Amino acid sequence: MSSTPLIDRLGRTEFIALVAALIAINAFAIDIMLPGLQDIGQSLGETDENRRQLVIPAYMLGFGVLQIIFGPLADRFGRKKPLLAGLSVYCLAALGAFFVTDFNTLVALRALQGAGAAASAVIAVALVRDLFVGDQMAKTLSLVFMVMMVSPILAPSLGQFLLTIMSWQGLFGFMAGFCGLVIIWAAWRLPETLKPENRRAFTPTSIIEGFGIVFGNRVSLTYIMATAVLFGTLMGFLTSSQQIYVEHFGMGAMFPLFFAAGGIVSALGGFANSQLVTRFGMKTLSHRALGVYVIASLALLALGLKQALPVFVFFAMMCVIFVSFNFIMSNFSALAMVPLGEVAGTAASTQGFLQMVIGAALGTIIGQLYDGTTVPMALGFVTLSLLATLIIAAGTRQKA
Repeated sequence: MSSTPLIDRLGRTEFIALVAALIAINAFAIDIMLPGLQDIGQSLGETDENRRQLVIPAYMLGFGVLQIIFGPLADRFGRKKPLLAGLSVYCLAALGAFFVTDFNTLVALRALQGAGAAASAVIAVALVRDLFVGDQMAKTLSLVFMVMMVSPILAPSLGQFLLTIMSWQGLFGFMAGFCGLVIIWAAWRLPETLKPENRRAFTPTSIIEGFGIVFGNRVSLTYIMATAVLFGTLMGFLTSSQQIYVEHFGMGAMFPLFFAAGGIVSALGGFANSQLVTRFGMKTLSHRALGVYVIASLALLALGLKQALPVFVFFAMMCVIFVSFNFIMSNFSALAMVPLGEVAGTAASTQGFLQMVIGAALGTIIGQLYDGTTVPMALGFVTLSLLATLIIAAGTRQKA
């Protein structure tokens, strides 16, 4: 850790907890909504079940697009002011949704809420880059990714619990309340981590120059693109998992248990990486984990093609794959950020934006190819993990 104000005011544990809370804000805004979609539609007179789902992609749209803006803003005005501004937008949009009376307005407010959340996603990574270097940065990001994997698992259950004691508006009340607490916490305890001499102008020329630095760094761009491609496998699993467990394996009511258990195991992988990365190094761990990911995906595909894949074997293999995923993503993200300290906000926004756009598109394709078996998902995993391997091999090859 390299910031004296942070050492004086926070310390490592509280800093990680605060960054984890920033990540959890986004997870709660998406997954806590899932149990309430039917109630929302009925209350606001929206009978089309497919249109009810618009509250999710509307949020994702605002979240994805605005990441590309908050990065340059954070490099110009520092981390704290844009963060508090974005969180305030999120909080106000959630409060507005609490009082909304028609569905279209709710969809618009969800897009605004996602736009505000983009600040927390981008600036959380930039904060880590400001304060840690090398393996320590990877260690911190591992713990952050652990929270990112656990939050979507707990959020639907929390949403279901809230719906048993209050109406669907209570979901937005919870989001606003949680975000309000994080705003107070950050305003009170978080120091500004971007030094004045490192701030960049917020002009078209400077913004283009900043993105030019990111896209012009071959190693960083290599790891950014690899994470974006591999993020597609996570999105593919999320879109296919319910059908695979319920329709293919016939697990029915057991699906949430499998889903939760898998997420917990994956999160433990993030913790393991945080303990091992300072010993073995982020490059060694992540590259070997990518090899494990490819092999496990090939085995998953082979067993699926042979129709020799019982549910518990499938579950065990998915645990191996997503433990590897956690090792890969946290370390690749750190490796991408290492050379880009001068434009950390812009780099974080580029990484987040490309993950959202490329990963969501690839994951949607995998989900749409579902045919009642595990084969399309496994084939997607094999294809994207091999593509990521090729990207890494080409981008990190030493020039002659």
